[in-house]
Amino acid sequence: EVHLMESGGALAQPGGSLRLSCAASGFTFSQSDMSWIRQAPGKGDEWIATVYRGGKRTIYADSVEGRFTISRDDAVNTVYLQLNGLTEDDSGMYFCREDNISGVRGRGTRVTVSS
Repeated sequence: EVHLMESGGALAQPGGSLRLSCAASGFTFSQSDMSWIRQAPGKGDEWIATVYRGGKRTIYADSVEGRFTISRDDAVNTVYLQLNGLTEDDSGMYFCREDNISGVRGRGTRVTVSS
């Protein structure tokens, strides 16, 4: 069974940084592409970034390009999202998602950007 657990969400000030983590289990992590998506209050899902198997190729939504960095460590079955230059529009629930087997996502971690 695919299991994903996000962590690292917190209250941050505009311009600040956070690092989100997603610990994966129940599947061969190294063989899966992994994504982060977010859901702002009252809005639908927004895809943020994907890191492909092997970790060398990444893609980003325009809204976070140049500010967020997705990465993975296959040795510990974890995908990360580094958030820099935060704005209030970045507030929301952040989820990681397994993209090849199930499309399962975790329960999320909350990011709140406020002064």
